[in-house]
Amino acid sequence: MASIWDFPAKGKVIEVRGSLIVFHPANTTYDLYLAGDAYSGPLNTPVEILIRAKGRKLWTVPSGGNFIAPITGTPRTIQGRVRFIQDQTIVVQAGVPVAITLPANDSGIDLSTGAIGIGSLVNAMVMPGVSYELAGAASPT
Repeated sequence: MASIWDFPAKGKVIEVRGSLIVFHPANTTYDLYLAGDAYSGPLNTPVEILIRAKGRKLWTVPSGGNFIAPITGTPRTIQGRVRFIQDQTIVVQAGVPVAITLPANDSGIDLSTGAIGIGSLVNAMVMPGVSYELAGAASPT
């Protein structure tokens, strides 16, 4: 059975800043600041992580590209195509795969261009504290 762990982000941890890492996804110019457990893995070596975000507001949108904003720093806006749906979590391809927990409140979701489905284009404002988990460090959920 498929899971969100089938969509890891590939890249390099280029710096550790206390409980934050600076993650540089492969084939991008992003430097994402991600929260998580104390990182003791390798620097500047390819790793796979799961990026997790909690949605504050999510829209289905008619057009646009795949991106994370800001390019450097803690992600606040994530836009891309839905690759996977499981319960209240979706995986969005936004230059790098990001698992987003949908907002709990119905007012946090605006389906202006239709329902959320595989291939739908969505734009999400996310809560502060986008986090990471190392692939293989936790059991798949």
